Formats: sequence, structure tokens, C-alpha cells
Amino acid sequence: MEKYMAKGKTMSMFYCQICGHESRRWLGQCPGCKEWNTFVEETVVKGKSGQRSLWETKSPLSLSSIAMDEDERIETSFHEFDRVLGGGLVQGSLILVGGDPGIGKSTLLLQICREVSLKKQKVLYISGEESLKQIKMRANRIGTFTEDFWLLCETNIDFVEEAIRKNKPQIVVIDSIQTMFHEEISSAPGSVSQVREATSVFLKIAKGMGITIFIVGHVTKEGTMAGPRVLEHMVDTVLYFEGEHQAPYRILRGVKNRFGSTNEIGVFEMRDNGLKEVKNPSEYMLNGKPKGASGSVVSCSIEGTRPVLVEIQALVCQSYFQLPRRQATGTDFNRLNLLIAVLEKRLGMQIAGCDAYINVAGGIRIVEPAIDLAICMAIVSSYKNKSIDEGSIVFGEVGLSGEVRGVSMAKSRVMEAKKLGFKTCILPEAALPQAREIEGIYLIGVKSVKDAMDII
Repeated sequence: MEKYMAKGKTMSMFYCQICGHESRRWLGQCPGCKEWNTFVEETVVKGKSGQRSLWETKSPLSLSSIAMDEDERIETSFHEFDRVLGGGLVQGSLILVGGDPGIGKSTLLLQICREVSLKKQKVLYISGEESLKQIKMRANRIGTFTEDFWLLCETNIDFVEEAIRKNKPQIVVIDSIQTMFHEEISSAPGSVSQVREATSVFLKIAKGMGITIFIVGHVTKEGTMAGPRVLEHMVDTVLYFEGEHQAPYRILRGVKNRFGSTNEIGVFEMRDNGLKEVKNPSEYMLNGKPKGASGSVVSCSIEGTRPVLVEIQALVCQSYFQLPRRQATGTDFNRLNLLIAVLEKRLGMQIAGCDAYINVAGGIRIVEPAIDLAICMAIVSSYKNKSIDEGSIVFGEVGLSGEVRGVSMAKSRVMEAKKLGFKTCILPEAALPQAREIEGIYLIGVKSVKDAMDII
């Protein structure tokens, strides 16, 4: 039985550009995200086009009757990428990849397509931003591609859907979602309604045909995904590609994953011929660490299930202004002010008249409280101009009373430090039972910040 169509009704709606909240009238403050002046007017078509008849509706199935292969993941041979996804690509999943312009999102996905096509998987790369020759030029720098890699330059969502259903690829890349448009929606490409409609179409294709689809999304100057926040709720996985344009390293971070753990990271190095995975991020992050310098402390953070060693740098100097300056790069600014207040109250240090700068070397951002003790020791080391033993590593959470609290996965942190040749580990006394059985590294348990500073 053929689908029946109904004539659409044109009407104006107001959408929040942050969260996608709908309203029949303009509102000063969004009821959803509480942001001000974010509503824009868009013309939409309300109709019954695409409605299926009762004969075409699907019937429910019992759970026991659903067959599933033991392993439905596709490994890409990019171990860092597979690690972030939880073991590889899941068939029928919708993956959102975000990042700053020019950070390397298209290069990363092009390399993933190349690795997958080498395994006889058909790949369709759809670009709305570059021409076929531009993609070819970038592909020549990466390597040789097989006949299973196909290109298409198109922005009309109807033509894109037809191409996917006709070619039936295993992997599809949409670069980018902000360039796709639907003819029935009068608003410009990249608007709230266009992005939401396009994502909805790709979601139906991914689930209905079992195709893994990557959609590239731009980010705002605040570092969040451009477009409605509902976009992140519709997809299965959200990946952020981070890094400084001047630095060669790039970090792929998973912030949502329905098929694996979240907050996993993959570290890559940008080279002339594309991205190269960094298999030992701890060694890479500590590369170039100064010897015998004050204000430098090595700590360990847990990113997902992986322990990563990072260098915490502090610079405390006399301020010549009425209001001393505080700056935190790679960690939370408010946490820095809190830890300085703890040092002033519990240790009697006079830092109120000094400028204080904290930097997490390597460009990685750490918000885990396990690096609190390392920040405190780095500040004291710079304030007193006394260096800390290079073979020592420090981690622990600091409370407002100056106590050092235990942290999770202490044994994994100590094992990572031992693997990289550290001889001494300063950690919370509450975490000593977990790591006491590790041999070859000297453990020093501390109860308070004062105990840790006495070691300096």
C-alpha cells in the first residue's frame, strides 16, 4: 500500500540556539537552558508527509528471538581511536565528532576511512565543505586508498539519503552536519531546525540499515558543540578532538558513549602525512621536563581507565599591582584559588601579595581532584624556590581542612609511575593498602598538606 501524503502547513516557530527548545512566541529567557536572547524565528512546515500506513508498522519482538553476533564491532587498526570507542566501530551507530576549525577532524576521519576500506569495508565520504579535488589532495598526503572508498560532494539531505540507500556502504562520513539542508525547511543551513532534521534522517538510516555514520560538528568559541543541545542526545557517541594549533599533539576525548566507557582519551601527533597515534601518552607528556627547576611536580590522573602522568608547573612571584593575578592553564581556575586559600590558612603562607600561575604541561586539561596535592607542592616549591626530587610523583585530593584524601585506582597510578622509572611516590595514607604490594618504588603516605610540605 502506498504512503499517503497530506498538504503541509507553514507556520513560524521560535527555537533556542543553545538547547533547541521550541516556542510559539519569542522569549527573553529560555525555559530549558536559562540562557538569555537565544531564540530565533524559523519557518517550518507541519504536515503528515512520510506517515506510514498501519500495514507498514513494525511488530514488537521478544528479546530471546533477537539474534546477535558475538562481535559486531569493526576495528580500525587505529588502537587509540578504537580505545576511545570501547573496542571499535559498532554497526548501526551514529557518532558525532566535534572540534575547533582546522584542528584535524577531517584528517582523522579520512585516515579512519582509509584503514576501514583496506579491510574490504565500503566507505562513503560525503563532504559539504570541500570539493572532490581538495579531498583528493589531502588523501594523497595520507597514503594509498582502495576502490572501496567513495566520495560525494552534496548538501541536499534528500540526495544524500538516496546515495546512501543506493550504494549501501558500511561506513558513512558526513562533513559537516551544519552544511546539510532539507528543502521543506525554509531556514538556512546550520540553523536549529535544519541540524535537527538532518540528524534525525541520519539516525533513521543508521538504525534501519545498520550503517555506522560519522557526523562532523563545529564547536562554538566556548568549546561546546554548535547547534541545539538535543543533537548530543540523539547520537550514540560524542567525541571531541582537542589540541592547540601550534602544538603537534591532538587529544580525542569521548564524552558520551553508549557502547563503552566515557572520558577515555586517545593521543595523536599531527605530522605532514597525517595523524600518528601516541601509544605511551605519559612518556609523551613528560617529554622536555626541566631538571632541577622549582615549581615542577609530576602527578598522575585517570582518564577513563588509563593512568596518564602529567607535569604540573607553578610560578609564584611578587606582584606589583593592587590585585594579584591568578591564572590556571589546563585545570580549574576556581580550584586554584581554593588551594591557595588552604595553603594560606593551614600553612601560614603569605601568597596573597603574589601572582600565581599554574600550567598543566602538554596541553591536556585535567579537572580531577587527584592532582590537588601536586598543585599545592608545585606552588610551595616555586614560592620557596626549592626543587622537588625528579624521581618523585605526587597525587592526592586536598580538602578545605588541609587533609589529603584518598583517590580511586591508586594501584594503577603507582604502577604507571614505576613503569616510567619513578622511585618515590607521595600519596594519601588512605591509599597505601592498595599500592603496598607493589615492589620497586618507595611509597610515602601523608595525612595532610603539612606532612607533604615537610618532605620538601
